[in-house]
Amino acid sequence: MMTFSLSTFRRWCATHAGTGQYRSFGRMAGVLLVLAMVGPAKLAAKPPKTTAYLFTYFTGNDKKQEAIRFALSQDGYHYTALNGNRPIVSSAAISETGGVRDPHILRGHDGKTFYMVATDMVSAKGWSSNRGMVLLKSNDLINWKSSVVNIQKKYPNQENLKRVWAPQTIYDAKAKKYMVYFSLQYGSEPDKIYYAYANKDFTDLEGEPKQLFFSPTNGSCIDGDIAEKDGKYYLFFKTEGQGNGIKVAVSDKLTEGYKQRDPYVQQTKEAVEGAGTFKLNNSTDYILMYDVYGKGRYQFTRTSDFEYFKVIDDEVQMNFHPRHGTVLPITAEEATRLAARWLTPADLFGTAQNKAIRQQNTVVDSAAAKVAYLALPGTSLQQFDPQLTTFGLTVKPSGPQNFAKGPVTYTVGQGSQQRTYAVSVTETHNPALNGYYADPAILHSEKTGKFYIYPTSDGFTGWSGTYFRTFSSPDLVNWKDEGVILDLNRDVSWEHKNAWAPCIIEQKTATGYRYAYYFCAGAKIGVALSDSPTGPFKDTGKPLLNQLPEGVKGGQQIDPAVFRDPQSGKLYLYWGNGYMAGAELNDDLVSLKPGTTQVMTPDKTFREGAHVFFRNGTYYFMWSEDDTRSPNYQVRYGTSTTPLGKITVPANNLVITKDPAQGIYGTGHNSTIQVPGRDEWYLVYHRFTYPKGIKMGDAAGYNREVCIDKIEFNADGSIKPVAPTHAGIQPVQR
Repeated sequence: MMTFSLSTFRRWCATHAGTGQYRSFGRMAGVLLVLAMVGPAKLAAKPPKTTAYLFTYFTGNDKKQEAIRFALSQDGYHYTALNGNRPIVSSAAISETGGVRDPHILRGHDGKTFYMVATDMVSAKGWSSNRGMVLLKSNDLINWKSSVVNIQKKYPNQENLKRVWAPQTIYDAKAKKYMVYFSLQYGSEPDKIYYAYANKDFTDLEGEPKQLFFSPTNGSCIDGDIAEKDGKYYLFFKTEGQGNGIKVAVSDKLTEGYKQRDPYVQQTKEAVEGAGTFKLNNSTDYILMYDVYGKGRYQFTRTSDFEYFKVIDDEVQMNFHPRHGTVLPITAEEATRLAARWLTPADLFGTAQNKAIRQQNTVVDSAAAKVAYLALPGTSLQQFDPQLTTFGLTVKPSGPQNFAKGPVTYTVGQGSQQRTYAVSVTETHNPALNGYYADPAILHSEKTGKFYIYPTSDGFTGWSGTYFRTFSSPDLVNWKDEGVILDLNRDVSWEHKNAWAPCIIEQKTATGYRYAYYFCAGAKIGVALSDSPTGPFKDTGKPLLNQLPEGVKGGQQIDPAVFRDPQSGKLYLYWGNGYMAGAELNDDLVSLKPGTTQVMTPDKTFREGAHVFFRNGTYYFMWSEDDTRSPNYQVRYGTSTTPLGKITVPANNLVITKDPAQGIYGTGHNSTIQVPGRDEWYLVYHRFTYPKGIKMGDAAGYNREVCIDKIEFNADGSIKPVAPTHAGIQPVQR
């Protein structure tokens, strides 16, 4: 073997320049010499090409939920839980307390080692009960070695330490170490963000924690997340106890000098925590996400500069409900490894990305090896591709298939792990609206000739939505989202919570049309006006109804229903939960005529959701029985000879109820619509989301979907029971 000093190598190059020896050896030796001179310490590992994303999270404040879970995404927007949304590592095996929260994951500086840290805590023991964190390390994202760091036990003078929250890790290129940062609270002092370096093996911390960020207000700061961009460090954190929002502090140095910016960066007025940032693959943009913990959901925003953040919630989809977690870009190989270990065939079929598929209505029956996709109106089934996200797993066939002839057989996995599934795609018209909506009111606009549905925006824990949308259709089947028409936080001064159960009336005037939109906010009824059925609507500035009617001792002022009497032209408003009341409206549409309020509760089955229509000389009154969280929520009816008269209840007055054979439950809170000029009627109602609703417990009561089925009458005017369907109705031709 030849050896060279630098001077010898230079002389050799000069002597052999231009020869074949130089070309074949000299250049290679030069490269080797340069590498030797630079030294391995200065050679940075080439970043791996990342094409997918790993989301690590926990799911709630129950001990069983306080564990690390994984989810995969191909695009950073659509996430599928791994391992059936069960933990990927036992909390009892890695923690002191038996629970872990707030997991943060990081790719190491070498590009192939992974580090994870989490809060060592069981919330049931109290929010100030934990004293440490868990450190984890892996070479494959599957197998993890862990250790516990108890700050109080490790360092002296920690007697007043109350809690250690939300650790995260970042590589300090200057120190060539991994820095772990977290919040500590001592005694009555505010929470503050500290840092310490991990040892070489990532099993412990070196040196006592030092304060990283100094709040200009000396307020509590938790849930720190640092993102490096263009030579600057951006520290996102939660201002605990000061609005519970996300602020940013910026520095040129990792461990000091952070200056807080004034504005909050979360794009909601709800309380949030657990900010996490990640860079999108093949893009210069970043995602800032955070836990809207009071609503049980995440909000995703996109930014290119960490100053302006665009909400992208409508584009994000998950089949789980995460709490405080982080996302890591990963390679295709890493995604395949994770999928092979933890992605079940049933989960894989849930990754279908074809926008014609009703994602929330997919049925996967693993025992029977069947998958049923429900498709939107107008979907062609002859050449239909579910667009499965396989994460490298073998799935056959691929591409468009002919589902018009019936189910297509798919094979998933390899070797002994192969399974076959019969996959069907069916066009359905229920639910009528794609997504979670409830309490539908419907209008046919004389002005536009279109139908409009005005629902409660659903899917929010405890009915906590704060805005209203509307949808338009030419035929009662094909619906267009017209966007938000009233936002309590933006448009209503007297109440900002619980946007429920709206209704609307169209009034023709000498100068055009105007629309009065009645809505619930904070269990009070308000009214907003517009000259268009799609808004914008302007609130009157005060509630229309916020007190119980005289003689009523309990219940809520909710669920308004507005009705124009075709015989007299007068307008009426009905409302109530636990009771039913009605009154005549003034022509201004925003006030009730004094002395006209009547308590009209038809019988003991009345719960809420009154609705009134007129047909062949009879006033029909409908209402919902039972609780909206109950599978037995259903619609009954009675009749009267006047808009505010006594209601006669027929013996057989059930309009619509559950159908367990079809998996349909909770059918209630309806309205009706007559096709103009014809004795043709339709029932618009909500039901539990299908198929998951019946397994959701009380949560089914705020994860509902809007449906439409035909309503028919007997010769004597009595209403025939309506059979709830998935098929729905055919487009109405006019």
